[in-house]
Amino acid sequence: MRAYFETERLIVRNLVSQDYEQVFKWCGDPRVNEFMIYPLYKCAEDVKIWIDTLEVDNPNIHDFGWILKDTGELIGGGGVVFHPDRDVWNIGYNLLADKWGNGYTVEAIQGIIEYIKKTRDIHVIEGQFAADNHNSMRVMEKLGMVYDRDGEYEKLDGSRKFASKIYCMKI
Repeated sequence: MRAYFETERLIVRNLVSQDYEQVFKWCGDPRVNEFMIYPLYKCAEDVKIWIDTLEVDNPNIHDFGWILKDTGELIGGGGVVFHPDRDVWNIGYNLLADKWGNGYTVEAIQGIIEYIKKTRDIHVIEGQFAADNHNSMRVMEKLGMVYDRDGEYEKLDGSRKFASKIYCMKI
């Protein structure tokens, strides 16, 4: 399902194959990748392969790109994944490091939550982040999410394990 909507400063739409070089700017940045579940991308072509595998027609997975309205620059991405076994939507996001601290992530995720609420029956939003990732903790708090429990996760390639915090919000 292709999606498109706007927030005050952003255009939010599905990522497409042509976005790969811009997406690589954050997927290949060690600062952005430090706490991410995916390993650091080494080349833009690998990002293109990943984008081409996104399940646009799966109603339980929504991956979006965030574009600045005033410049047309793709600055970040993220979305939600539904876990039917727990009736929970999990959020995730990435943002170019030079755009941190401007409220774009909160704005985009608020818009994504509103979009999902209009299209699906939603009860709980959950976000998990590395306990040392204080920026993500602030994002969760600004979204109105509250601490729920501790957890852990590891990078998909097994290269690093993280103690984590899990925040949630009931809708």
